[in-house]
Amino acid sequence: MVEDSRVVTGFSSADRSLSGRASGSLIEAEVTGVDVRGAEATDGARPLLVCFSHLRWGFVWQRPQHLISRAARYFDVIFVEEPAAEVAETDHLRLEPVAPGVTVAVPVLAQAQSYAANRAQARLIRALLRGRPSAARVFWYYTPAAVSLSGDLPRDLTVYDNMDELSAFRGASPDLIAQEADLIGQADLVFTGGRSLYEAKRGTHANIHCFPSSVDAEHFRAARLSDRSDPPDQAVIPRPRLGFFGVIDERLDRDLLAAVAELRPDWHFVMIGPVVKIDPASLPQRPNIHWLGPKTYAELPDYLRHWDLGLMPFALNEATRFISPTKTPEFLAAGLRVISTPIVDVLRDYGEAGLVAVAETPEAVVLSAEALLFQPKDAWLEAVDQRLATHSWDRTWAAMQALMSEAQRRSGALAAPLLHPATTAV
Repeated sequence: MVEDSRVVTGFSSADRSLSGRASGSLIEAEVTGVDVRGAEATDGARPLLVCFSHLRWGFVWQRPQHLISRAARYFDVIFVEEPAAEVAETDHLRLEPVAPGVTVAVPVLAQAQSYAANRAQARLIRALLRGRPSAARVFWYYTPAAVSLSGDLPRDLTVYDNMDELSAFRGASPDLIAQEADLIGQADLVFTGGRSLYEAKRGTHANIHCFPSSVDAEHFRAARLSDRSDPPDQAVIPRPRLGFFGVIDERLDRDLLAAVAELRPDWHFVMIGPVVKIDPASLPQRPNIHWLGPKTYAELPDYLRHWDLGLMPFALNEATRFISPTKTPEFLAAGLRVISTPIVDVLRDYGEAGLVAVAETPEAVVLSAEALLFQPKDAWLEAVDQRLATHSWDRTWAAMQALMSEAQRRSGALAAPLLHPATTAV
Protein backbone atom coordinates (compact mmCIF):
# COMPACT_ATOMS: atom_id res chain seq x y z
CA MET A 1 0.00 0.00 0.00
CA VAL A 2 1.42 3.04 1.49
CA GLU A 3 4.65 4.61 0.43
CA ASP A 4 5.46 6.14 3.84
CA SER A 5 7.16 3.19 5.50
CA ARG A 6 10.38 2.48 7.29
CA VAL A 7 12.21 -0.67 6.44
CA VAL A 8 12.01 -3.61 8.81
CA THR A 9 15.21 -5.60 9.23
CA GLY A 10 13.78 -8.06 11.70
CA PHE A 11 11.29 -7.58 14.49
CA SER A 12 14.03 -7.85 17.06
CA SER A 13 16.09 -5.09 15.47
CA ALA A 14 16.92 -1.81 17.17
CA ASP A 15 14.58 1.14 16.91
CA ARG A 16 15.10 3.09 13.68
CA SER A 17 12.46 5.75 14.18
CA LEU A 18 13.65 9.36 13.85
CA SER A 19 10.37 10.74 15.12
CA GLY A 20 9.49 9.74 18.66
CA ARG A 21 6.02 9.53 20.07
CA ALA A 22 5.02 12.31 22.41
CA SER A 23 5.39 11.27 26.02
CA GLY A 24 2.19 10.32 27.78
CA SER A 25 0.92 8.12 30.52
CA LEU A 26 3.39 5.23 30.52
CA ILE A 27 2.66 1.95 32.23
CA GLU A 28 5.56 -0.45 32.64
CA ALA A 29 4.67 -4.11 32.30
CA GLU A 30 7.59 -6.03 33.78
CA VAL A 31 7.78 -9.71 32.98
CA THR A 32 9.67 -11.82 35.49
CA GLY A 33 8.08 -15.20 35.19
CA VAL A 34 4.44 -14.35 34.49
CA ASP A 35 4.00 -11.09 36.40
CA VAL A 36 2.68 -8.36 34.10
CA ARG A 37 2.06 -5.06 35.85
CA GLY A 38 -0.08 -2.45 34.15
CA ALA A 39 -1.86 -4.89 31.84
CA GLU A 40 -5.41 -4.59 33.05
CA ALA A 41 -7.74 -7.48 32.36
CA THR A 42 -10.96 -6.82 30.51
CA ASP A 43 -14.32 -8.34 31.29
CA GLY A 44 -14.25 -10.40 28.08
CA ALA A 45 -17.09 -8.42 26.46
CA ARG A 46 -14.91 -7.02 23.66
CA PRO A 47 -12.75 -9.02 21.28
CA LEU A 48 -9.02 -8.32 21.32
CA LEU A 49 -7.01 -7.27 18.28
CA VAL A 50 -3.22 -7.57 18.53
CA CYS A 51 -1.45 -5.63 15.78
CA PHE A 52 2.22 -6.32 14.99
CA SER A 53 3.73 -3.31 13.23
CA HIS A 54 7.09 -2.28 11.79
CA LEU A 55 5.91 1.34 12.00
CA ARG A 56 5.67 3.17 15.29
CA TRP A 57 2.30 4.60 16.19
CA GLY A 58 3.76 8.10 16.57
CA PHE A 59 5.91 8.08 13.42
CA VAL A 60 3.77 9.18 10.45
CA TRP A 61 -0.03 8.97 10.51
CA GLN A 62 -0.91 6.58 7.70
CA ARG A 63 -2.63 3.28 6.91
CA PRO A 64 -2.02 1.43 10.22
CA GLN A 65 -3.22 4.33 12.36
CA HIS A 66 -6.24 5.02 10.17
CA LEU A 67 -7.42 1.42 10.23
CA ILE A 68 -6.42 0.44 13.76
CA SER A 69 -8.06 3.53 15.30
CA ARG A 70 -11.27 2.46 13.55
CA ALA A 71 -10.80 -1.12 14.71
CA ALA A 72 -10.73 0.21 18.29
CA ARG A 73 -14.43 1.03 18.01
CA TYR A 74 -15.02 -2.73 18.03
CA PHE A 75 -11.91 -4.23 19.63
CA ASP A 76 -9.56 -3.70 22.51
CA VAL A 77 -6.35 -3.08 20.56
CA ILE A 78 -2.75 -3.82 21.54
CA PHE A 79 -0.37 -2.28 19.00
CA VAL A 80 2.94 -4.15 19.31
CA GLU A 81 5.92 -2.21 18.03
CA GLU A 82 9.52 -3.26 17.43
CA PRO A 83 11.85 -3.16 20.45
CA ALA A 84 12.99 0.19 21.79
CA ALA A 85 16.57 1.30 21.22
CA GLU A 86 17.55 1.33 24.88
CA VAL A 87 18.88 -1.73 26.68
CA ALA A 88 17.20 -2.60 29.99
CA GLU A 89 18.37 -4.61 32.98
CA THR A 90 15.32 -6.84 32.63
CA ASP A 91 13.00 -7.55 29.74
CA HIS A 92 9.71 -5.67 29.95
CA LEU A 93 6.91 -4.16 27.90
CA ARG A 94 6.31 -0.43 28.00
CA LEU A 95 2.56 0.09 27.66
CA GLU A 96 1.09 3.44 26.63
CA PRO A 97 -2.55 4.27 25.91
CA VAL A 98 -2.40 6.38 22.73
CA ALA A 99 -6.03 6.57 21.58
CA PRO A 100 -9.43 5.36 22.78
CA GLY A 101 -9.21 1.59 22.84
CA VAL A 102 -5.57 1.49 21.64
CA THR A 103 -2.57 0.61 23.82
CA VAL A 104 0.93 0.59 22.33
CA ALA A 105 3.27 -2.12 23.62
CA VAL A 106 7.00 -1.56 23.15
CA PRO A 107 9.42 -4.33 24.14
CA VAL A 108 12.43 -3.10 26.09
CA LEU A 109 15.01 -5.85 26.15
CA ALA A 110 18.15 -6.79 28.05
CA GLN A 111 19.69 -8.44 24.98
CA ALA A 112 19.64 -7.26 21.37
CA GLN A 113 20.78 -10.49 19.69
CA SER A 114 18.10 -11.68 17.28
CA TYR A 115 17.40 -15.17 18.66
CA ALA A 116 17.41 -14.14 22.33
CA ALA A 117 15.40 -11.02 21.53
CA ASN A 118 12.70 -12.96 19.70
CA ARG A 119 12.38 -15.42 22.59
CA ALA A 120 12.14 -12.55 25.07
CA GLN A 121 9.49 -10.74 23.02
CA ALA A 122 7.46 -13.93 22.68
CA ARG A 123 7.54 -14.40 26.47
CA LEU A 124 6.49 -10.79 27.05
CA ILE A 125 3.59 -10.93 24.63
CA ARG A 126 2.41 -14.32 25.88
CA ALA A 127 2.39 -13.05 29.47
CA LEU A 128 0.57 -9.88 28.43
CA LEU A 129 -2.14 -11.85 26.62
CA ARG A 130 -2.66 -14.13 29.60
CA GLY A 131 -3.76 -11.03 31.48
CA ARG A 132 -6.17 -9.96 28.73
CA PRO A 133 -9.07 -12.43 28.52
CA SER A 134 -11.40 -11.64 25.64
CA ALA A 135 -14.34 -13.07 23.79
CA ALA A 136 -12.18 -13.52 20.70
CA ARG A 137 -8.60 -12.80 19.65
CA VAL A 138 -7.47 -11.47 16.26
CA PHE A 139 -3.84 -11.12 15.21
CA TRP A 140 -3.29 -8.36 12.62
CA TYR A 141 0.13 -8.18 10.95
CA TYR A 142 1.87 -5.37 9.10
CA THR A 143 5.27 -7.01 9.29
CA PRO A 144 5.98 -10.65 8.43
CA ALA A 145 9.03 -10.47 10.71
CA ALA A 146 6.71 -10.69 13.73
CA VAL A 147 5.70 -14.22 12.81
CA SER A 148 9.02 -15.40 14.26
CA LEU A 149 7.93 -14.36 17.74
CA SER A 150 4.16 -14.84 17.58
CA GLY A 151 3.56 -17.72 15.20
CA ASP A 152 2.70 -20.20 17.96
CA LEU A 153 0.59 -17.84 20.08
CA PRO A 154 -3.11 -18.75 20.21
CA ARG A 155 -5.54 -16.62 18.24
CA ASP A 156 -8.91 -17.06 16.54
CA LEU A 157 -8.31 -15.12 13.32
CA THR A 158 -5.13 -14.03 11.50
CA VAL A 159 -5.11 -11.03 9.15
CA TYR A 160 -2.14 -9.89 7.07
CA ASP A 161 -2.52 -6.31 5.84
CA ASN A 162 0.25 -6.27 3.25
CA MET A 163 0.64 -2.52 2.85
CA ASP A 164 4.08 -2.52 1.19
CA GLU A 165 6.61 -4.89 -0.33
CA LEU A 166 8.96 -4.52 2.62
CA SER A 167 11.51 -6.96 1.19
CA ALA A 168 12.28 -4.41 -1.56
CA PHE A 169 13.12 -1.60 0.86
CA ARG A 170 16.65 -0.50 1.68
CA GLY A 171 18.18 -2.55 4.50
CA ALA A 172 15.46 -5.20 4.44
CA SER A 173 16.22 -8.50 6.13
CA PRO A 174 16.81 -11.39 3.71
CA ASP A 175 14.53 -13.42 6.00
CA LEU A 176 11.46 -11.36 5.11
CA ILE A 177 10.50 -13.35 2.02
CA ALA A 178 10.43 -16.65 3.93
CA GLN A 179 8.69 -15.01 6.88
CA GLU A 180 6.01 -13.63 4.60
CA ALA A 181 5.42 -17.06 3.06
CA ASP A 182 5.00 -18.43 6.59
CA LEU A 183 2.59 -15.63 7.53
CA ILE A 184 0.50 -16.05 4.38
CA GLY A 185 0.27 -19.74 5.17
CA GLN A 186 -1.13 -18.92 8.62
CA ALA A 187 -3.43 -16.09 7.54
CA ASP A 188 -7.20 -16.41 7.25
CA LEU A 189 -7.33 -13.13 5.30
CA VAL A 190 -4.78 -11.16 3.28
CA PHE A 191 -5.28 -7.53 2.28
CA THR A 192 -3.00 -5.60 -0.07
CA GLY A 193 -2.39 -1.88 -0.12
CA GLY A 194 -2.68 -1.39 -3.87
CA ARG A 195 -3.46 -2.96 -7.21
CA SER A 196 0.13 -3.71 -8.23
CA LEU A 197 0.79 -5.48 -4.96
CA TYR A 198 -2.47 -7.42 -5.29
CA GLU A 199 -1.57 -8.58 -8.77
CA ALA A 200 1.81 -9.77 -7.51
CA LYS A 201 0.34 -11.64 -4.52
CA ARG A 202 -3.09 -12.84 -5.62
CA GLY A 203 -1.86 -16.34 -6.37
CA THR A 204 -0.46 -16.81 -2.87
CA HIS A 205 -3.73 -17.02 -0.91
CA ALA A 206 -7.32 -18.06 -1.56
CA ASN A 207 -8.80 -15.18 0.45
CA ILE A 208 -6.85 -12.09 -0.68
CA HIS A 209 -8.41 -8.68 -1.31
CA CYS A 210 -7.17 -5.34 -2.67
CA PHE A 211 -7.67 -2.20 -0.56
CA PRO A 212 -5.75 0.74 -2.07
CA SER A 213 -4.96 3.89 -0.12
CA SER A 214 -8.00 5.67 1.24
CA VAL A 215 -8.37 9.18 2.59
CA ASP A 216 -9.83 11.19 5.43
CA ALA A 217 -11.25 13.72 2.98
CA GLU A 218 -12.79 15.95 5.63
CA HIS A 219 -9.43 16.42 7.32
CA PHE A 220 -7.65 17.48 4.14
CA ARG A 221 -10.52 19.54 2.75
CA ALA A 222 -9.70 22.00 5.52
CA ALA A 223 -6.83 23.05 3.23
CA ARG A 224 -9.43 24.53 0.85
CA LEU A 225 -10.55 27.06 3.50
CA SER A 226 -9.28 30.58 3.02
CA ASP A 227 -8.94 31.29 6.75
CA ARG A 228 -6.02 28.87 7.30
CA SER A 229 -2.95 30.84 8.39
CA ASP A 230 0.36 30.18 6.69
CA PRO A 231 2.67 28.50 9.28
CA PRO A 232 5.56 30.77 10.31
CA ASP A 233 8.34 28.55 8.94
CA GLN A 234 6.60 28.52 5.56
CA ALA A 235 5.26 32.06 5.42
CA VAL A 236 8.69 33.46 4.53
CA ILE A 237 9.02 31.21 1.45
CA PRO A 238 8.14 32.98 -1.83
CA ARG A 239 5.60 31.64 -4.31
CA PRO A 240 4.81 29.74 -6.41
CA ARG A 241 5.29 26.78 -4.07
CA LEU A 242 5.36 23.13 -5.06
CA GLY A 243 5.15 20.85 -2.05
CA PHE A 244 5.79 17.28 -0.93
CA PHE A 245 4.94 15.67 2.40
CA GLY A 246 5.82 12.21 3.63
CA VAL A 247 8.78 10.09 4.59
CA ILE A 248 11.95 11.18 2.82
CA ASP A 249 14.03 8.11 2.00
CA GLU A 250 15.42 6.10 -0.92
CA ARG A 251 12.09 6.33 -2.71
CA LEU A 252 12.49 10.07 -3.29
CA ASP A 253 14.19 10.98 -6.59
CA ARG A 254 16.59 13.58 -5.25
CA ASP A 255 18.25 14.10 -8.62
CA LEU A 256 14.91 14.83 -10.26
CA LEU A 257 14.01 17.32 -7.54
CA ALA A 258 17.36 19.07 -7.90
CA ALA A 259 17.05 19.26 -11.69
CA VAL A 260 13.54 20.73 -11.59
CA ALA A 261 14.63 23.28 -8.99
CA GLU A 262 17.56 24.25 -11.20
CA LEU A 263 15.33 24.62 -14.28
CA ARG A 264 12.98 26.95 -12.41
CA PRO A 265 14.92 28.89 -9.77
CA ASP A 266 11.91 31.21 -9.35
CA TRP A 267 9.76 28.30 -8.07
CA HIS A 268 10.09 27.13 -4.48
CA PHE A 269 9.92 23.52 -3.34
CA VAL A 270 8.63 22.83 0.18
CA MET A 271 9.64 19.40 1.50
CA ILE A 272 7.94 18.15 4.67
CA GLY A 273 8.73 14.91 6.46
CA PRO A 274 11.32 12.95 8.44
CA VAL A 275 14.51 11.81 6.72
CA VAL A 276 15.15 8.08 7.23
CA LYS A 277 17.51 5.46 5.82
CA ILE A 278 19.47 8.00 3.76
CA ASP A 279 22.16 10.50 4.68
CA PRO A 280 20.61 13.95 5.17
CA ALA A 281 23.74 15.32 3.51
CA SER A 282 22.59 13.66 0.27
CA LEU A 283 19.54 15.94 0.05
CA PRO A 284 19.89 18.59 -2.66
CA GLN A 285 20.61 22.01 -1.24
CA ARG A 286 19.48 25.00 -3.26
CA PRO A 287 18.06 28.40 -2.32
CA ASN A 288 14.64 27.34 -3.65
CA ILE A 289 14.44 23.92 -1.91
CA HIS A 290 13.19 24.14 1.66
CA TRP A 291 13.46 21.15 4.02
CA LEU A 292 11.02 21.90 6.83
CA GLY A 293 11.22 18.58 8.69
CA PRO A 294 8.34 16.47 10.02
CA LYS A 295 4.93 17.95 10.80
CA THR A 296 1.99 16.44 12.62
CA TYR A 297 -1.01 15.08 10.76
CA ALA A 298 -3.09 17.90 12.27
CA GLU A 299 -0.72 20.54 10.88
CA LEU A 300 -0.68 19.33 7.28
CA PRO A 301 -3.80 21.18 6.02
CA ASP A 302 -2.30 24.49 7.13
CA TYR A 303 0.79 23.86 5.02
CA LEU A 304 -1.04 22.48 2.00
CA ARG A 305 -3.46 25.43 1.98
CA HIS A 306 -0.59 27.69 0.95
CA TRP A 307 0.92 25.52 -1.79
CA ASP A 308 0.25 26.07 -5.47
CA LEU A 309 0.89 22.48 -6.60
CA GLY A 310 1.65 19.12 -5.07
CA LEU A 311 4.71 17.18 -6.19
CA MET A 312 5.40 13.45 -5.83
CA PRO A 313 8.95 12.98 -7.25
CA PHE A 314 9.27 9.27 -6.57
CA ALA A 315 12.25 7.38 -7.93
CA LEU A 316 11.43 4.49 -10.23
CA ASN A 317 13.12 1.58 -8.47
CA GLU A 318 12.36 -1.69 -6.69
CA ALA A 319 11.28 0.13 -3.54
CA THR A 320 8.56 2.04 -5.43
CA ARG A 321 7.46 -0.74 -7.77
CA PHE A 322 4.38 -1.65 -5.73
CA ILE A 323 3.62 1.53 -3.77
CA SER A 324 0.17 3.10 -3.65
CA PRO A 325 0.92 6.51 -2.13
CA THR A 326 -1.49 7.60 0.58
CA LYS A 327 -0.63 11.20 -0.21
CA THR A 328 -2.20 10.99 -3.68
CA PRO A 329 -5.84 11.17 -2.48
CA GLU A 330 -4.74 13.45 0.36
CA PHE A 331 -3.36 16.01 -2.10
CA LEU A 332 -6.59 15.76 -4.10
CA ALA A 333 -8.82 16.16 -1.06
CA ALA A 334 -6.85 19.30 -0.19
CA GLY A 335 -7.76 20.70 -3.61
CA LEU A 336 -4.19 20.66 -4.90
CA ARG A 337 -3.28 19.70 -8.44
CA VAL A 338 -0.41 17.25 -8.22
CA ILE A 339 2.37 16.01 -10.49
CA SER A 340 3.77 12.52 -9.98
CA THR A 341 6.42 10.41 -11.60
CA PRO A 342 4.89 7.36 -13.35
CA ILE A 343 4.25 5.16 -10.33
CA VAL A 344 2.06 2.36 -11.69
CA ASP A 345 -0.75 2.63 -9.14
CA VAL A 346 -0.82 6.43 -9.40
CA LEU A 347 -0.93 6.26 -13.19
CA ARG A 348 -3.70 3.67 -13.32
CA ASP A 349 -5.84 4.91 -10.43
CA TYR A 350 -5.52 8.68 -10.94
CA GLY A 351 -3.43 9.58 -13.98
CA GLU A 352 -5.61 7.85 -16.57
CA ALA A 353 -8.66 9.59 -15.07
CA GLY A 354 -7.05 13.00 -15.53
CA LEU A 355 -6.88 13.69 -11.78
CA VAL A 356 -3.07 13.61 -11.49
CA ALA A 357 -0.47 14.80 -14.01
CA VAL A 358 2.26 12.25 -14.69
CA ALA A 359 5.77 13.29 -15.76
CA GLU A 360 9.07 11.44 -15.70
CA THR A 361 11.80 13.90 -16.70
CA PRO A 362 12.67 17.30 -15.20
CA GLU A 363 11.57 19.02 -18.39
CA ALA A 364 8.23 17.18 -18.39
CA VAL A 365 7.63 18.09 -14.75
CA VAL A 366 8.23 21.77 -15.55
CA LEU A 367 5.91 21.70 -18.56
CA SER A 368 3.15 20.00 -16.53
CA ALA A 369 3.52 22.47 -13.68
CA GLU A 370 3.41 25.47 -16.01
CA ALA A 371 0.15 24.19 -17.49
CA LEU A 372 -1.46 23.32 -14.14
CA LEU A 373 -0.62 26.65 -12.53
CA PHE A 374 -2.92 28.41 -14.99
CA GLN A 375 -5.67 25.86 -15.52
CA PRO A 376 -9.11 26.43 -13.95
CA LYS A 377 -9.91 23.97 -11.18
CA ASP A 378 -13.71 23.85 -10.90
CA ALA A 379 -14.37 20.87 -13.18
CA TRP A 380 -11.31 19.08 -11.85
CA LEU A 381 -12.43 19.56 -8.23
CA GLU A 382 -15.86 18.17 -9.04
CA ALA A 383 -14.28 15.06 -10.56
CA VAL A 384 -11.95 14.72 -7.56
CA ASP A 385 -14.78 14.87 -5.05
CA GLN A 386 -16.78 12.30 -6.98
CA ARG A 387 -13.82 9.92 -6.94
CA LEU A 388 -12.94 10.43 -3.28
CA ALA A 389 -16.54 9.95 -2.13
CA THR A 390 -15.95 6.20 -2.39
CA HIS A 391 -12.39 6.17 -1.00
CA SER A 392 -12.81 6.84 2.72
CA TRP A 393 -11.02 4.95 5.47
CA ASP A 394 -14.42 4.34 7.08
CA ARG A 395 -15.59 2.46 3.98
CA THR A 396 -12.33 0.55 3.77
CA TRP A 397 -12.51 -0.55 7.40
CA ALA A 398 -16.18 -1.53 7.05
CA ALA A 399 -15.36 -3.71 4.03
CA MET A 400 -12.42 -5.31 5.83
CA GLN A 401 -14.53 -5.97 8.89
CA ALA A 402 -17.24 -7.61 6.80
CA LEU A 403 -14.62 -9.94 5.32
CA MET A 404 -13.38 -10.75 8.82
CA SER A 405 -16.92 -11.55 9.88
CA GLU A 406 -17.35 -13.82 6.86
CA ALA A 407 -14.08 -15.59 7.65
CA GLN A 408 -15.35 -16.03 11.20
CA ARG A 409 -18.64 -17.45 9.97
CA ARG A 410 -16.92 -19.91 7.67
CA SER A 411 -14.52 -21.18 10.31
CA GLY A 412 -16.85 -21.00 13.28
CA ALA A 413 -13.75 -20.13 15.30
CA LEU A 414 -14.98 -17.03 17.12
CA ALA A 415 -17.59 -17.15 19.80
CA ALA A 416 -18.49 -13.46 19.49
CA PRO A 417 -19.36 -11.66 16.23
CA LEU A 418 -16.97 -9.01 14.89
CA LEU A 419 -19.53 -6.68 13.36
CA HIS A 420 -21.14 -5.25 16.46
CA PRO A 421 -19.54 -2.04 17.75
CA ALA A 422 -18.43 -2.00 21.35
CA THR A 423 -20.12 0.23 23.87
CA THR A 424 -17.03 0.89 25.94
CA ALA A 425 -13.35 1.40 25.31
CA VAL A 426 -10.28 0.49 27.27
